[in-house]
Amino acid sequence: MPAHDVLIIGAGLAGQRAALAAADAGSTVAILSKVHPVRSHSVAAAGGINAAINPEDDWRSHAFDTVKGSDYLGDQDAIEIMCSEAPGEIMHLEHIGVTFHRNDTGHLDLRAFGGASMKRTAYVADITGQAILHVLYEQLMKYHDRVDRFEEWFNTSLLRDDSGRCVGCVARNIRTGEMRTFNAKSTILATGGVGQAFKPTTNGLICTGDGMSLAYRAGARLMDMEMIQYHPTTMT
Repeated sequence: MPAHDVLIIGAGLAGQRAALAAADAGSTVAILSKVHPVRSHSVAAAGGINAAINPEDDWRSHAFDTVKGSDYLGDQDAIEIMCSEAPGEIMHLEHIGVTFHRNDTGHLDLRAFGGASMKRTAYVADITGQAILHVLYEQLMKYHDRVDRFEEWFNTSLLRDDSGRCVGCVARNIRTGEMRTFNAKSTILATGGVGQAFKPTTNGLICTGDGMSLAYRAGARLMDMEMIQYHPTTMT
């Protein structure tokens, strides 16, 4: 029998949010991360999160701005889901403790970011990623009976059964060198980007595309690998 219902590889914003959702649903969760979760590169996300919260705004407008900003190359089904669910997610994050900036009237102080036709960016000063990361980490502590953390473990390969289905992974303890398997009914890759493949980059040294490599070697098909977002401060 699998040791956990859900195995999550990566403990940044995506990984910890997935862990919280799984734990809320009653699942047992294992989170593996090659660094301490609050040192994940999500901590570098500064500007904020776009969501059509303003009553005069609409998620469809947000979706159109996103499609247009992608030069019409973005996955429009994924964009629709992201934009339609974003307002509810912002409210959820605030309810669990994220202190988004508010204006003098007490409402969320939304600001405009590049490509947006309206002010729709919720933010926490210039430490939005750090603020959310710490809140998620704290929220997971209340599920200590069903969420197991494995910090400073590096995943070397995914495990597959005879039918080809992913059933976990093999990982190495970075400090001790111990190798072990982690079995689970479902596996989520939330390992971040591949910024360190390029120079210069504003990405941290841990952004080495581990999840992409794990998935590729396990037989998964990768798509849109050429779509790399560059921060303009590194362009020369």
